[in-house]
Amino acid sequence: MDLQLQGKRAIVTGSTAGIGFAAAGALLREGASVVINGRTQQRVDAAVSRLHQDAPKGSVVTGVAADLATAAGCELLAHRVHQADILVNNMGIFEPKPFAEIPDADWLRLFEANVMSGVRLSRAYLPGMLKHNWGRIVFVSSESAVQIPAEMIHYGMTKTAQLAIARGLAETTSGTGVTVNSVLPGPTKSEGVATFVERLAKQRGVSFEEMEREFFRSARPSSLLQRFITPEEVASIIAYVSSPLAAATNGAALRVDGGVVRAAV
Repeated sequence: MDLQLQGKRAIVTGSTAGIGFAAAGALLREGASVVINGRTQQRVDAAVSRLHQDAPKGSVVTGVAADLATAAGCELLAHRVHQADILVNNMGIFEPKPFAEIPDADWLRLFEANVMSGVRLSRAYLPGMLKHNWGRIVFVSSESAVQIPAEMIHYGMTKTAQLAIARGLAETTSGTGVTVNSVLPGPTKSEGVATFVERLAKQRGVSFEEMEREFFRSARPSSLLQRFITPEEVASIIAYVSSPLAAATNGAALRVDGGVVRAAV
């Protein structure tokens, strides 16, 4: 399927690995030029090189190293890239921690990274999209937004906040060619998750596959997929909702959760 993204410029935050990297690759393959982002120049350069290797001939991919968990980092990115047709707010952090052990600083740290990064960048790029009467903003939220995990309530809070912001921003696009949507992945085999599971497997003396099966038996028993989703499976939805073909999808929360969430809507 041709997603009609030739000539579009996309920014994908937190895109040196995982879902962000896969989304950048999917958009490149569909003809968009892509700006990727990471916190260090070394990781950004490595990701740009890898994307170039797999992208179609003539693809344009560049990178900006900036810590988007800070206002200064968001300002740097907006200064380096003045205009975008597509903004994928993917950058985020997570950490399992018992509720009673989460200090105020951790609540604020996750809010700054997961919520304010998307707020700041949307504020920078949405006016230009409205002016040109075309644009796509995608917040990469999580199934944890609607099924808050007891082991990281502060993370779930930030993912719910993203849904509210995306829906509110969508309301401001009424009657235009701009859309704002959220994508809600389920447990995904991203870099951070894979490292976490591998560490647990090593501690318990079992294989990654055994640890994966145990995770879905005990932590996500409602999953219909019963395995980790791949970043590429999430990226397919991101690419589609970023395209002209998704013009009638606005203000939506699109689940790519492997059936973890049991609610019908």
